[in-house]
Amino acid sequence: MGISVTQLVIILAIVVLLFGTKRLKSIGSDLGSAIKGFKSAVKEGEEEDNKLVENDAESETLDGEVTNKDNEKV
Repeated sequence: MGISVTQLVIILAIVVLLFGTKRLKSIGSDLGSAIKGFKSAVKEGEEEDNKLVENDAESETLDGEVTNKDNEKV
């Protein structure tokens, strides 16, 4: 009970008639740039999280106090 090829062609024809080819091209490029920006933001967020995890791993806790590798209070 899926969509057949003829139904897809009819839907595509209606969309082209409503928006026009130039408008569809600009919508596609805008959508592509939005996805690219989202991916780069997610990648930056993951890099920041990794840095935070590394910094947390470098600090140790002694008697409830946060210290660095040389047991100096932070």
